[in-house]
Amino acid sequence: MTRMFAFFAAILVSVVAVSSACTAGVSEGLRFHLDAKRGSATVYASFTGGKNRTTHWSTDFNTGELQGLDVAQLRADSGRPVRFALVREAGRLDCAGSGGRSTASGVCNFTDDDSFSNFLVSRGVKRPTEDESLAMMSLNVRRNLVEALHSARYPVPSVDDLVSLTALSANADYINGLAQVGYRPRDLNTLVQFKALDVTPAYIQSFVQSGYGNLPSDQIVQLKALDINGDYVASFKAAGYPNLTPDQLVSLKALGVTADYARAVRESGREIPSAERLVELKAIGFSPR
Repeated sequence: MTRMFAFFAAILVSVVAVSSACTAGVSEGLRFHLDAKRGSATVYASFTGGKNRTTHWSTDFNTGELQGLDVAQLRADSGRPVRFALVREAGRLDCAGSGGRSTASGVCNFTDDDSFSNFLVSRGVKRPTEDESLAMMSLNVRRNLVEALHSARYPVPSVDDLVSLTALSANADYINGLAQVGYRPRDLNTLVQFKALDVTPAYIQSFVQSGYGNLPSDQIVQLKALDINGDYVASFKAAGYPNLTPDQLVSLKALGVTADYARAVRESGREIPSAERLVELKAIGFSPR
């Protein structure tokens, strides 16, 4: 169990790191570097600096995303002017510099999108600062994510919530998919946990089909963190354990108790051992013949 929560904590730390890297600093003094490797359909771009020199953001872009970039010219001799714009719902970056031989560098200016900020306010979200708008632009936070959260009646998200969800690719399709199987985590922190652990609608449905409907969110998190799925439940049903509780499943999996182990223990004695007894036997290293 300790390992499970340590694993989950590490995931959350990584999400915070992604969010912090994108939100720190504003566009003043923001610099870019491009690397367009031959034979590749993408351009690697990094953005660093900002007023506090704490913005660090890098990723691959399809060439069409960097509007106005002449890739052929970029791959020619050095010293050529380079201009491009990255336009997303939360704002745009306008960048200019020089380059050649597949690399370029220069400076960028960020402009937030007033219509996007006004849309957030219309959904109850606090008007974002320039820092926050830059973070949402860099991760490509979209209107349809906000609309999906609103339609599913989640609490009003903060900008940090939107950044964290987008960093984990928890998009409108994911939220709508959970709603279609009749499930909605109780709050946005739990939704972040779900996506960090890759709790999918199909995963939840596998438990519904196994007779475990309306599981609390914290139990779903525990089950998924230990990779317990419908197949694991079915294997124990076939071994003579049809009504295991979620807590019993967690205890069994945490100790590495399998359905085959349960069968072997049962065959070595005269009675069917309880789930708790199986955990005890496994903990002391009992190995049935």
